[in-house]
Amino acid sequence: MSATMPATKPRPRLGYGTNGFADHPLDDALDVLQSNGYDAVALTLGHPHFDPFSAGWLDRAIALRADLERRGLRVVVETGARYVLDPVRKHRPNLLDDEAEAAERVAFLVRAIEIAALLDADCVSFWSGVRPEGVEPDVAWRRLVDRAREVVAAARAADVRLGLEPEPGMLVETVADALRLRAELGDPRELGITVDLGHCVVVEPDGVEGALRAAGDLLVNVQVDDMRPHAHEHLELGGGSVDLERAFRTLAELGYDGVAAIELPRHSHAAPRIAAESIARLNDIIEGIG
Repeated sequence: MSATMPATKPRPRLGYGTNGFADHPLDDALDVLQSNGYDAVALTLGHPHFDPFSAGWLDRAIALRADLERRGLRVVVETGARYVLDPVRKHRPNLLDDEAEAAERVAFLVRAIEIAALLDADCVSFWSGVRPEGVEPDVAWRRLVDRAREVVAAARAADVRLGLEPEPGMLVETVADALRLRAELGDPRELGITVDLGHCVVVEPDGVEGALRAAGDLLVNVQVDDMRPHAHEHLELGGGSVDLERAFRTLAELGYDGVAAIELPRHSHAAPRIAAESIARLNDIIEGIG
């Protein structure tokens, strides 16, 4: 009688965000990640790795998909580049701005969805934006609902998942806020949730485990970084207060097998070292969990 092999438990696909490799060409960044054993990448659209508005964006996306498949790398598309739409105003315009400006953000997200479809990406991750000065909270919320409805419609047409990311200081700041927006949109299948583990110690009332469990089966993307409760500052793993073991144990209990990518946009100066150290630490945690 042959021995019965134990079932393989789902585990996250460990990745690294390209916004943490701003001093590397994309091919070199992917080489570094591949050599360190990563099996996913979080691709931030914009300078310097993938200009979503360049004349050759479509051909570039087709070629990149072939490259990622050859490397065995899954991909999520990130849309949080600081100055992708405005060279002066960080993260502006956003979905909460007036109609003309918000249309630029919607167009960018639609293009991100098109690129994600070509890449066969797990999802497009996006956020609400900070409420503009002088705009009342209820007005900002109605604007967000209306603009998010356009983005969801584009995702539905392209058969692409979205991951709404709660961000400290933004209108959608917590998983509860994301769930509220989703409910007002009619709980569309296309709209999932991105959780940044570092954000959880800053704004989530029930911490990292509570946020992940609240997202539950809507969780489509995880960003991994450390953070301290008093500041929205992405830190290397071990430099803050995030209980990574609890986070990954919770992901295991949820059966999450999507991308969990290191998110360190201010650490490009040490990207190769941090990439190597981060995956070693995460593999130790995952192996310890079993």
